[in-house]
Amino acid sequence: MNSDNHFMLQVKKGQIDKLGILFERYKDPLFSYFYRNTGKQISSEDLVQTVFWRVLKYRHTFNEAGTFSTWIYRIAHRLLIDLWRTNNKQNPDFDNLPDTYTSENPTAEENLLTDESLKLLSKAMEYLNAAAREILIMSKYQNLKYREIGEILDCSEGAVKVRIFRALQELKVIYKKLEGK
Repeated sequence: MNSDNHFMLQVKKGQIDKLGILFERYKDPLFSYFYRNTGKQISSEDLVQTVFWRVLKYRHTFNEAGTFSTWIYRIAHRLLIDLWRTNNKQNPDFDNLPDTYTSENPTAEENLLTDESLKLLSKAMEYLNAAAREILIMSKYQNLKYREIGEILDCSEGAVKVRIFRALQELKVIYKKLEGK
């Protein structure tokens, strides 16, 4: 049994202090997941807190046959879906995509991205529809396996592969448009 599952089983049995260990392990990856999906620091921090509040509230539903990482990302995914529904911002306005991308007021994150192609890729990710962006973030940034993504999104591993392929194709089109080619 992996140690995350072990700690979660202890939390499930009432040893709430063990949740702190899981929080320390997962707060940064979850923040990254939310930030890459929303682009908002405060919201991302709040969402991480909400995930752990839900972990505590629904600890009795944790199934030791699965993995803790998949279970917690499923909670995070559902929170993100709720956020999109609340804000009704699941899909950016692709029709108003600029012909080329220029950064007039770079943010701190953009200043760290000195390579123009990375800036373009980051901007292109913003224009992806929410579902495509999320699956690429899970796969490429969170390094989740296709099987894990399938469990989180409640679909087959084959469906995950197709969704990732389509998302990458869409990203390529957006990137080329931003690049001006």
